[in-house]
Amino acid sequence: MATDTDLAEVGPDTALPSRVQSVDRAMRLLEVVAATAPRGETVTALAARCDINRATAWRLLGTLEAHSLVERDPTTNRYRIGLAVIRMSASAGYDGLVRRTRHILERVSEQTGETADLAVAGQHGVTYVGEVAPPSVMAINWVAREVPLHATSTGKAFLAWLPPEEARGLLDVPLPRFTDTTVTDADQLMNELAAIRERGYAECAGELEPALYGVSAPILNVDGRPLGVFSIWGPAARVPVSRFGSLGPLAVEAAAEVRAALLG
Repeated sequence: MATDTDLAEVGPDTALPSRVQSVDRAMRLLEVVAATAPRGETVTALAARCDINRATAWRLLGTLEAHSLVERDPTTNRYRIGLAVIRMSASAGYDGLVRRTRHILERVSEQTGETADLAVAGQHGVTYVGEVAPPSVMAINWVAREVPLHATSTGKAFLAWLPPEEARGLLDVPLPRFTDTTVTDADQLMNELAAIRERGYAECAGELEPALYGVSAPILNVDGRPLGVFSIWGPAARVPVSRFGSLGPLAVEAAAEVRAALLG
């Protein structure tokens, strides 16, 4: 039964529906658990990050676990996102996300004359979910495709904003070579990721496909982890390295707009 502290009073003139404090707290816990993926976090750390006491966090996590919204590793006692969330995410798809951000993709594509892409982060990498190409350009459609993390600006922008040990753990070592410019040394790639983070965006000069060049910027959640990546790319003849310095900041701005559209 809800308590007086759980429910906001509702009357005939109330403009907004009531909010349940315990549900708000549970949703915040769920968001923070998602932000700590894939390693997860303990109840003590989660309670501290959500500014609630440990006992309350323990009860809420127990309820979420009972509904498979989170799962607890019995060895480490760390909580991670559960199968129920994964099933709901799969059934929802990304149509709503693409609709809310398509105007950004369209504007950037028109502004640059190149293809603009939106990718979302998963547990093991990134998948393209939205794309707008100039009408006069025959472009490869990347929607629904995953790409090698080490050989694309999209993948590198994702890796660069993860903790270094986590980023290295996602790499398939030895790193496969796709072109003459593909970085195949993991240590060299980790150094590049540090430079990418300092610069604010990633670059790719034909590292997956020899003729495809582009830049990408991360879309970060409230904890600074990548929710997704915004990319601008095209053939090397139109997107030479000399354009990276102007396209990179545009990708950063667009990523910030997408973040605002998603998080408010």
